[in-house]
Amino acid sequence: MPGPAEPAALLGAEAERLRAATASGPLLDVACGSGRNALALGRAGLRVIGVDRSRERLGTLQRAARAERLPVHAVRADLEAGASLPIATASVGAVLVFRYLHRPLAPELERVLAGGGLLVYETFTIHHRDVAEHPRNPAFLLEPDELPALFPGLEVLRYEEARVRAPAPAAVARLVARKPV
Repeated sequence: MPGPAEPAALLGAEAERLRAATASGPLLDVACGSGRNALALGRAGLRVIGVDRSRERLGTLQRAARAERLPVHAVRADLEAGASLPIATASVGAVLVFRYLHRPLAPELERVLAGGGLLVYETFTIHHRDVAEHPRNPAFLLEPDELPALFPGLEVLRYEEARVRAPAPAAVARLVARKPV
């Protein structure tokens, strides 16, 4: 996995689309932790809302964002306890999810996306158990071709399942999809 401050490589690959998506609203970094992705996007001048359940990690994110005067806002929410995200319908230009899977949240991710907004999602597949210790619980691992099926209302722009070696061995699914206008 990337180090604590290193953003996900998929963000760089999708930088142009993400920048364009901010015309429809801020970027939403779901399960953002201490903000490795949110801070990188904020440093690029993009408005970001980071959502996580950890008060401690969000505190780390907020302190870093304040110190650097970044357009990053933190929101505390337990994504697995509530029925909805604390974000208005059709209010974000893109939703970003990395290394996190809670299947019941999928309709909420679609709901908060503005028309034309992007979903950029990368998480582990069931094959990850062949290359790494954690996670191993099937609740946190995707079956083959499952990720796009979780978002039937979105148009798939890019999808792949791959084994990667860097920054650490992993088996992941990567999805970039757009909500119809």
